[in-house]
Amino acid sequence: MKVDLHQVEEAAKALYIRALKELPPDIKQGFERLASNETDAGAKRVLGTMIRNIAVAEDTDNLLCQDTGIPIYNVWIGRGVEVDGLALKEAIRRGCERATREHPLRSSVVHPLTRVNERNNCGRGVPVIHIDFSEDDALAIEMIPKGSGSENNSWLRMAVPAEGVDAVKTFVVDCVLEAGGKTCPPTIVGVGVGGTADLCVHLAKVAATRPLGSHCADPEGAKLEQELAQAVNMLGVGPQGLGGDSTAFAVHVETAATHITMNPVAVNMQCHSARRARATLRPSGIEYGF
Repeated sequence: MKVDLHQVEEAAKALYIRALKELPPDIKQGFERLASNETDAGAKRVLGTMIRNIAVAEDTDNLLCQDTGIPIYNVWIGRGVEVDGLALKEAIRRGCERATREHPLRSSVVHPLTRVNERNNCGRGVPVIHIDFSEDDALAIEMIPKGSGSENNSWLRMAVPAEGVDAVKTFVVDCVLEAGGKTCPPTIVGVGVGGTADLCVHLAKVAATRPLGSHCADPEGAKLEQELAQAVNMLGVGPQGLGGDSTAFAVHVETAATHITMNPVAVNMQCHSARRARATLRPSGIEYGF
């Protein structure tokens, strides 16, 4: 299949808008699950308000949150797919710019030193574009607008291997407590373990933006997810940091092999408006989903 770059541009534009306006079904189900299990009356009311806000935004075709975030595009190129990689990235950037200008969306992206805003949600290195490969015979694009409220709550610790798994658990719990209500909980707590410093932080982001109901492919990571989820929801942070049982929808873990003298652990959080959208480009056309 030869990729139509005009379709890529249109998909990149549509995905940004779609992600900002429609919450994935797994997150809505996560809200219902938390609300049904919440024992604190105040927290239950807060969750109810959040659920109503989502419904109103979708019913009126408005944004779920005013923060359009840092635009992130994850791309998977399937077997037999022909595409110019550089042109692919340029098409995605054009689509991101068009979404911001034509919709229009708030431009939240600035130069890190001058703070100059190009007013197109693009800039040096932005949108962030990750490219990988798949066994499918299609081109898949996932769009994630990562808000600053959650992104500002990111941590890395180069733990000592002798401290073992307990160091990972303690670090994650401490990070959730430090974040408090600043991440707009209930959150998805993403945890990266292993690799190098930069890979570990990337793994935490991948974990934080995974769909609810998914599990770490590493059995040890999956076990850690369950243990941390239970611990985090015993902290009493609660929705919006106002107290209660519903601190996190889930804790997601991603792991990578590391050096014998290292044990990196990173935490990256996703807020309750865990937005994402996906498009799959096939010869028959574009399929949209989550």
